[in-house]
Amino acid sequence: MRRASLASVGVAAILVVAKLAAWLVTGSVAVLSTLIDSLLDGAASLVTLFAVRQALTPADEDHRFGHGKAEPLAGLGQSAFIAGSGALLLIQAISRLLAPEPVRDGAIGIAVMVLSIALTLALVSFQRYVVRQTDSVAIGADSLHYTGDLLANLAVIGSLTVGMLVDLPLLDPLLGMGIAAYLMVNAWHIGLESIDLLMDKELPAQDRERIIATCLEHPEVRDVHDLRTRRSGPLSFIQLHLELDPNQTLLAAHTIAVDVEDRLRALYPQADVLIHQDPAGLQEGNHPPLAYQDASLTQDRAPKK
Repeated sequence: MRRASLASVGVAAILVVAKLAAWLVTGSVAVLSTLIDSLLDGAASLVTLFAVRQALTPADEDHRFGHGKAEPLAGLGQSAFIAGSGALLLIQAISRLLAPEPVRDGAIGIAVMVLSIALTLALVSFQRYVVRQTDSVAIGADSLHYTGDLLANLAVIGSLTVGMLVDLPLLDPLLGMGIAAYLMVNAWHIGLESIDLLMDKELPAQDRERIIATCLEHPEVRDVHDLRTRRSGPLSFIQLHLELDPNQTLLAAHTIAVDVEDRLRALYPQADVLIHQDPAGLQEGNHPPLAYQDASLTQDRAPKK
């Protein structure tokens, strides 16, 4: 995660310099759009670098659940950066649409875009590998808007090529407006995902079903209720109640819970698992109906009589 965030900052810095030079030479709004995007990418990547560093800091006395919430906070920052870049680009594109200008020296712009595509493709490939290994929200958000950069750069190459062949000055600002819209849509999705994590949204239904099925695979487990899950940075938190034979000793119940915990940790190595043991058939009055009626299952899990 640290290497991916450092690589992101480095690539953004190189592209800002190259695209600035290309825009000064060509005057293309489409090139300007990718320059603005790279400037915001650089700022967002710096935020990601800080967030990843904080998220990987071990739990301490004041943060016993760790520092993982730094990642969705960075995601919100990235969302704001990307939305801002889209708004700036939209303003510039509308201005150029009202007063069209021809694109100059398109070949230089195309060369810079090819360089940008090569560097961005390498970065996105590395980021996706890191996301598969760590499930990092901050790196995933970074990868998402760099993927958008790939598409934008391809579109700019098309615009510059057409501009060199035919006189269509409106094509350049129209393309800039399209890229601005794409950036804003990306910003919306990144912001929603970050808010979900900050609000402790449950893990996906398939994960919850998998957790419950794993618990019920143990022959001594009668039922499961009050499953609660959430994510915080690279960690997942799983809490649940196991229903066991009420005549078992405390030591036997503990042994079963440890075995179930080991099975869950094998499925989710980055999870913090907390299991409470209950006598089967005992309906706890302090639990809401949702504890026994899990929406992630195909049928309600009413407590056994």
